[in-house]
Amino acid sequence: MNISTYKKALFFFILNVFFGKNNLILSQNIEVNQDPKFEQLLKEKRKINSGITINNRYKIQVFTGNNELSKKAFVDFKKEFKDFDATIVFNTPSYKVWVGNYKTRIEAERNLKLLVKKYPNAFIIKPSKL
Repeated sequence: MNISTYKKALFFFILNVFFGKNNLILSQNIEVNQDPKFEQLLKEKRKINSGITINNRYKIQVFTGNNELSKKAFVDFKKEFKDFDATIVFNTPSYKVWVGNYKTRIEAERNLKLLVKKYPNAFIIKPSKL
């Protein structure tokens, strides 16, 4: 037998060990220990993103950060700018506070001039998907 034949035989032996009918490796029950906070995080993401529709409109991003800080930024924003539509979006790896739903970039730029006084890092976005 040459080396190529040995390699083939070894390959098929390994396949049989891992995927054979009486395989002990694949027939074992596997238990996954998942942190309960993981499911809570998924529920939070679904809740936050459930009402968000991505369309061909412009938005202004006024904040990005972790969950708690974005909630605080959202509440603070709504206190000061009651007439503005705002939402929190989770976009890996952070949460973002988006403002408005503008048809044109000019409309978004007008509102950005107001918001940049309080939120100097604010900028216009046109989200295409989450």
